[in-house]
Amino acid sequence: MARGDGVYRTSARNARMTAAKVGNAQRHNEREKESYTNQDIVPERTEMNVHFKMPTAGYTEMFGQMVAGGTISIRGLKADAEKFGELIFDVNSAYFYNHGGYEFAKQFYADAYKSAIKIVGGEQYILSAVMHADERNRAMSESLGEDVYHYHLHVVYIPVVKKDVLWTKRCKDPALVGTVKERITQVSMSKKWNSKPALDENGTPMLTKNGKAVLKKSYSVLQDDFFQDMCSAGYDDVERGERGSSEEHLTVTQFKVEREQERLADITEQTAQKTQEAAALDKRIEKIQKQQMAVQSVDKIEVKPVPLSSKVMLERSEYESLASAAKKYITQEKKESKLQKALDAAHKLIAELKAQIAALTKELFEFKSIHKKLNTIGLEQENEALRKRIRTYEDVISRNNLWGYFAKQKEKMVNRTEL
Repeated sequence: MARGDGVYRTSARNARMTAAKVGNAQRHNEREKESYTNQDIVPERTEMNVHFKMPTAGYTEMFGQMVAGGTISIRGLKADAEKFGELIFDVNSAYFYNHGGYEFAKQFYADAYKSAIKIVGGEQYILSAVMHADERNRAMSESLGEDVYHYHLHVVYIPVVKKDVLWTKRCKDPALVGTVKERITQVSMSKKWNSKPALDENGTPMLTKNGKAVLKKSYSVLQDDFFQDMCSAGYDDVERGERGSSEEHLTVTQFKVEREQERLADITEQTAQKTQEAAALDKRIEKIQKQQMAVQSVDKIEVKPVPLSSKVMLERSEYESLASAAKKYITQEKKESKLQKALDAAHKLIAELKAQIAALTKELFEFKSIHKKLNTIGLEQENEALRKRIRTYEDVISRNNLWGYFAKQKEKMVNRTEL
């Protein structure tokens, strides 16, 4: 969506978070100063951020209140399950810049929030919805020579689905077995974002050659829904985000790394171009300096004194040569002066661009280093926890001589161990 081709593209991303990680989203979205740092944020503009729904407490605290009040059910939910989701709605910064800026962005995201309510399944499941207006688009600002801001919307919600709980065989009344006992609003990220059947032009489910249903990824459905809702709201000058995008699970760090890599490539290209221009100026100045050598032949002209006068005489041909050389010299001197100024400006710009490249390279290294460490540590901890759990299960099965019931599973486990 940020290719710089002049096309305004909608973007909808969905982040999945556990209770342990949702605090980071809260600190970012609600601008909690004590633990949040971002060099693109302009603190003086933070008060311009717009809450379409203000959180009444911390995200995890609100979750607990909803469970206690019976609004949502955590029946069957694991302790480390993904209980929170975050939708991030966005369009190129240039879209808002070219349509009036802040006021236009407020109206656009007010309509986007209506789309979020539909996508989530009800406003009661939304914990916070805030449009950020205080993040500066560094690349556009530097390119245009004025501050340009990146308007976007964060919507933190609880993923829920309606579930029918049936009477089991343990029910005393056989007539009730298999019928609906109660309907609950179950917290479930996987069921909320499961793949949907793909439909053809007539609305009929599409099938493979084997007769199986063709499934459409939930992320693609999210992109379609957001785009269609914004078009229906009257924003008909936007296009859907590119298909095949993988932005669903991008973290803030990953997203910034990608944007900064694009910016670094652009600046590097500018530097190469300016270096070529400087080289061309050097050649032109050298050519002028060689031409000036011809002017030095003026020194060889001999003058003759006029008797009883301080004046001197020249042959007509020598006078004409001298006048011509003087004119050329003045013209060449002016050209050289202009070229030298242009060359000095080019060298100065090259130095600035190289400094920016060095700073961006360092910043990218830090982003990647932190992101790599976070991913490695998290995966190692998760893998170790899973290994311990598997060993516990194996010990219980062995102690009770139950491997006969798990022959196939044991074979799979042996194969995984060999791999």
